Amino acid sequence: MTKIKIGQVGLGRLGKVHASNIVKHVNNAELYAVASVVEQELEYASETLGVQHCYTSYSDMLDNDALDAVVIASPSGFHAVQITQALEKGLHVFSEKPIGLELENIRQVVDKIHDHPHKVFQLGFMRRFDESYLYAKDAVDRGELGKITAMRCYGIDPSSGLDRFIQFAKNSASGGLFLDMSIHDIDLVRWFTGSEFKTVYSLGNNIAAPELTACDELETGACLSELEDGTIAYFLAGRNAQHGYHVETEIIGTEGMIRIGNAPEKNLVTLYDKNGVVRPTSDHFPERFRFAFINEMNTFVSTIKNKDQSSVTAMDGLKSTEVAIAMQNSIETKKVITL
Repeated sequence: MTKIKIGQVGLGRLGKVHASNIVKHVNNAELYAVASVVEQELEYASETLGVQHCYTSYSDMLDNDALDAVVIASPSGFHAVQITQALEKGLHVFSEKPIGLELENIRQVVDKIHDHPHKVFQLGFMRRFDESYLYAKDAVDRGELGKITAMRCYGIDPSSGLDRFIQFAKNSASGGLFLDMSIHDIDLVRWFTGSEFKTVYSLGNNIAAPELTACDELETGACLSELEDGTIAYFLAGRNAQHGYHVETEIIGTEGMIRIGNAPEKNLVTLYDKNGVVRPTSDHFPERFRFAFINEMNTFVSTIKNKDQSSVTAMDGLKSTEVAIAMQNSIETKKVITL
């Protein structure tokens, strides 16, 4: 069976996860080429992963006629242009979120994607491929919770990365706390409920990181929202979880409730010593969602091979981004925003 030849742009923290997974864990695929402006990243691809075609220019990589698809794991500001360039070259596209940072630009990219119906486009909402979330989705779809009435979503990065983010924020824009972090939770709410957002009201502070105020960034943000079907959704996003990477989702229905990941447990080990009872916890997202990242890339490749439709579409990216931007707008205006 012919392997799908993939070219990848971006080999930062998440890019390395994708590249390594393609090489080691993805069936019927080959990491044929990579592009990066960082010399050390190209050395990693060549020496550690054995990639033979390494480029300092994304455009030059796209000129390699052997490619079938691209994986885009570059900084968010480049996604819109790089998605468009790849589609115009006739390539299938997997892109990390978000599609772009400005709504009008995203809408143009969505139109471009729709203009290429025979090319697979998949957005990197990896939580849809996590075994725990898939289990919960199946239970919801079977009606075990009755009608969903409320959802609560936590997404908090470990405090060990806070100083690194402060330095990043002094030189770059993340798109805002909600677009950078809560967009995964927004997608989950849309996925579980099948409903769109109606109103959002957000609050935020920098008590744990006052330095971020001068960067127009938030360390902690919260949002209370209402969906069109009446469901209430509450979001908490932050960058200072002392105990490790904390992602938690609670789904409350008329006949029951499900809580996913209420503690960021690393494994099944429990330590009993002078400190009491201690459970090791995950310290970063590649660890917590390791198998979800593998599953989503296998799904991308199998969708290409089987000529299927993507399960995570450009419209999912557009709708989630609209909500995240409305949340940020609510922070700035101190008003309830109607979508």
